[in-house]
Amino acid sequence: MSILGPALFFAYTAWDDRRRIVAQTEERIERALDVIQEHTLKALQTVERTIAETEEVMRGLTPEEIRAEEARLSARLRRTQAALPQIEAIWAFDRNGHPLVSSTVLPVPRDLDNSDRDYFAAQAERDAGTYIGKPTVSKIGGIRFFVVSQRRSSPDGSFDGVVAISLRPEHFREFYGRIARGIADSFGLIRADGEFLARYPSLGSEPMRLDPQSAFVRSIQQSARAGRFTTVSQIDGVERRIGYRKVPGYPVYVQVGIEKAMMGRELWQAMAGLLAFGVPATLFLFGLSLYALNRTRSFHAEVGRREAAEAALKQAQRLEAIGHLTGGVAHDFNNLLMVVKGNVDRLRRYPAEERQKRSIDAIETAATRGATLVRQLLSFSRQQTHEPAVINLRDYMSELQDMLRSSLRGDIAVETRLQEDLWNTKLDVNEFELAILNIAVNARDAMPDGGRLIIEAWNANLADRTLAGLTGDFVVLSLTDTGSGIPEDVLPHIFEPFYTTKEVGRGTGLGLSQVYGFTRQIGGAATARAEPGQGTTITLYLPRSTEGVEAAASDAAAPLQAGGEGHILLVEDNPDIAEVTRTNLEEVGYSVTHAAHAGAALELLGRSEIFDLVLSDIVMPGDLNGLDLARAIRARDPSLPVLLTTGYSSVAQTAMDEGFFILRKPYDSADLSDCIGRSIRIRPLKESA
Repeated sequence: MSILGPALFFAYTAWDDRRRIVAQTEERIERALDVIQEHTLKALQTVERTIAETEEVMRGLTPEEIRAEEARLSARLRRTQAALPQIEAIWAFDRNGHPLVSSTVLPVPRDLDNSDRDYFAAQAERDAGTYIGKPTVSKIGGIRFFVVSQRRSSPDGSFDGVVAISLRPEHFREFYGRIARGIADSFGLIRADGEFLARYPSLGSEPMRLDPQSAFVRSIQQSARAGRFTTVSQIDGVERRIGYRKVPGYPVYVQVGIEKAMMGRELWQAMAGLLAFGVPATLFLFGLSLYALNRTRSFHAEVGRREAAEAALKQAQRLEAIGHLTGGVAHDFNNLLMVVKGNVDRLRRYPAEERQKRSIDAIETAATRGATLVRQLLSFSRQQTHEPAVINLRDYMSELQDMLRSSLRGDIAVETRLQEDLWNTKLDVNEFELAILNIAVNARDAMPDGGRLIIEAWNANLADRTLAGLTGDFVVLSLTDTGSGIPEDVLPHIFEPFYTTKEVGRGTGLGLSQVYGFTRQIGGAATARAEPGQGTTITLYLPRSTEGVEAAASDAAAPLQAGGEGHILLVEDNPDIAEVTRTNLEEVGYSVTHAAHAGAALELLGRSEIFDLVLSDIVMPGDLNGLDLARAIRARDPSLPVLLTTGYSSVAQTAMDEGFFILRKPYDSADLSDCIGRSIRIRPLKESA
């Protein structure tokens, strides 16, 4: 309101000033027309009297008598001309257009023929009264003028010649220039056909005739005596407000014009003083109002920020609690599965009936599914360590489709379109699965009435850096849904952390940010393309790997078999896991010593006992965990291999980064056999080093 109120006042004042200026303009035009009409009328009346006087001087004289007395008559006409500054010359012509006498030329050229002039031709055809001709240039002297003529008649009424008086346009222009200051900027004496007889201002070289479609010609056709119109001049291209008036008794008009720009300048000058005071006052009032408003907004914003901060803190605490809960459940569940799988491996080494084998298979299948569920829980909680592996998407897609179908509704169809010779790519499979699940969940939410999820993959070589600065070979994986799409203003923000358009409680905004982070971590990129109502396409650019899938994977492991040699120190705080692991190892020939925690293990190592391998859980009670134990062993005896096991640990990634072998729970006898074999085989290399 502090802006609107003054603005309305200024607008009203500007409207009122403009109305006043328009009225003043019309009044100035009217006054100017009065002046120049009076001036023109007097000038033409003087010309008529001069013509009458010339007629009187030559009355009763034949052409031969006029030529005989040419000197006397010329002197008489010259005196008349000298008294009238607007008159350029006085001429008398016979019926054939040849001059009889002139006020300026003595003697007149007898062979001069002016019968082709409009002012002569008009009188020869009929009595045209006082005729005003077009501006012309004299045949003698090249002087520019226009002519006022009247017919000379013989005693019998027939045409006997013309009396013509030449008028100088400069006389009118000089008068217009004297009265122009402060009244108007354009004056003219103009015929009805649009031919200017005199005009101010004038350069003398511009065209002086309006075309038949000009505003003036059209206006006098509607109002022959007087009128107003606004137009852009055909003479100088200036837009003006123009008034005209017919000179009484004569076929000419006087014209006055005022520039529209001049009216605008007058309006600006009228408003400048008001604005000079009003604008600072308005800005001050606005600033004061804005200050008060900002104080109020600051209070409400602070309240809003506190509420938002509290909500964000609660959300973060919930997420953190879910992460810890997931990790804790995964750890305990892995221990349970470890016992189940370990005992299944033991049972398989004993003869059993077919029915017992089916039961053992069912137990193992359930344990494997449980392990898969735990791995997915760890992926969702982002507590999984990164283990890059080389995969081929074409071979991996069947497993991926099974995972997607279990995550999507039954009314959503999954279609795959994969290039035949897809390149390999190296990535963390768990993080990759999580990324695909995040995309699939968003697609599911965008298709509440069902639809299709189309998965496509192809090879691509990026030659320039137009896509996220990437160049080189990539495996491109795109997931396209047929859902509601994404609005244009939302699309640039979908990869931002915590950005979500879902209802409260429906999403955290971390799903697609995980997708973006995953692809960037492996040296790729993620892009999105969508249109409202047309579905969404998320495209992942996965770097090509030249490694083979078999070379990147571990050598095929076999179940624990008899013939194992060596002394193993087993460090495990869970007695059930310790028992099943110890039994499995001893049954195949390994000598096993068990320690319930890291401190006990260090004591055993300090007694000079010879061990070929230390197999330790990472998560253990006490001051030292499994990683601390491994570091201590490495410091004492770098050649002694250490194999760490874990179902969940926040330091597992650190252990991998430091070069320790990690065996994930729940593991089976094949995994255990493979890891023990690899760990023991590298000991001679360490000792020689």
